[in-house]
Amino acid sequence: MVSLSLSNKRYTYIHESESKPTREAIDIHHVIINGGRATGYARRRGLGFFLVFLASSMYFLLGKDNPVRTLSWGCLLSGFLVMLQSRKFVNKESVIIMPTFGIQLETQYLSGKTVSRFIPIGKILKPVLVECVTPITCYWSLSLFLRGEEQLTLVFKELRPPLKMLVPIWKALCAAIGTDHQSETLAEEEYNVSS
Repeated sequence: MVSLSLSNKRYTYIHESESKPTREAIDIHHVIINGGRATGYARRRGLGFFLVFLASSMYFLLGKDNPVRTLSWGCLLSGFLVMLQSRKFVNKESVIIMPTFGIQLETQYLSGKTVSRFIPIGKILKPVLVECVTPITCYWSLSLFLRGEEQLTLVFKELRPPLKMLVPIWKALCAAIGTDHQSETLAEEEYNVSS
């Protein structure tokens, strides 16, 4: 059952949960890329097939001494590179929270491939919202502190959803792990006011 849905121009956030929310209920959060990427993927894939077809036809139709025949190798190589690159486009990323077991992070690509990572609940110390600043842009990221690891683990490896989509996922992760997100938020607001 869909209990919450948010959308903007790039992403759609969908929260699925059972009709009776309990501590043991499975909680599913999806962040989906809106339409434009799927058509771009199809165009690139078509371009790759066209370049491979063009290269193979040029190779077989031209004679051995024709200098254009080397151009066919360039078309063949670039066609394969375009097809390989088009396999990396992400369709959606999901966070499946199973409070007694752990968290499953799924990335679904437009090619149909799905990559899953499972993190046991006992290994998670705390979920955090981090503001990432680069020379070009600034965005928010949801990360996990994991026991025994020095670096943060990103929840969304490929996508950069806005903060309003990350906050409900962060709150659900805090509730599943047992950390109190209300007191952390209040303490942070009090610190900002006093500064």
